[in-house]
Amino acid sequence: MSNIPKHIGVIMDGNGRWAKRRGLPRSAGHKAGADNLEKICDYCNSLGVKALTVYAFSTENWNRPKAEIDALMELLYNYLLTVEEKFRNRNMKLQISGDVTALSEKIQKAIVHAEEVTSSGDGMILNIALNYGGRAEIVNAARKSAEDVKSGKIRPEDIDEDYLGRYMYTSNLPEVDLIIRPSGEKRLSNFLLWQAAYAEFWYSDICWPDFGNDDMKQAILDYQNRDRRFGGV
Repeated sequence: MSNIPKHIGVIMDGNGRWAKRRGLPRSAGHKAGADNLEKICDYCNSLGVKALTVYAFSTENWNRPKAEIDALMELLYNYLLTVEEKFRNRNMKLQISGDVTALSEKIQKAIVHAEEVTSSGDGMILNIALNYGGRAEIVNAARKSAEDVKSGKIRPEDIDEDYLGRYMYTSNLPEVDLIIRPSGEKRLSNFLLWQAAYAEFWYSDICWPDFGNDDMKQAILDYQNRDRRFGGV
């Protein structure tokens, strides 16, 4: 328990495949994935994990069929409406990372409300990566740094990793220690590119809706047996 990762990132992959294997629509897989997230949140919170960042909707997911996108957005909206009740007894805090300006007005308002009503939580932070892309995040940070140079706030030679890092969506969170991807794929898919510099990776063939506490426990146990040298010897 003395070596629990402070910040875990999860690519919640395999919802569609989970549904297809059961003869269900993809929307049913996304619903099952959302239900599973609640269980994993409770488990990570009980272990003392400080932050859990989950990949919910990427900047590339707009290329999916409109019906699937609409179902995902409705699922998200309904989830946001229940956050206050869900988080009340868990003492958790909700954070949304990504370009939410591309989302509908009602979802944007629901995000603001959900973040406000959970802002006093001092337990684990659930950070939902929504309309998120790692490359877009870095570009956004570079643009803001360039604006600071243009305004005379800082000199170009003063921009370093720490300065750029202030403009990352996760600047208020601990460094990412562990990134988990279920469903058998072994790639980042534009997730936490900046933050993953020294993160440990753990993969599983289990689709996200079936990824349980025992699987999370195994991922953490494997993480605890890694020799993290951060470029040293």
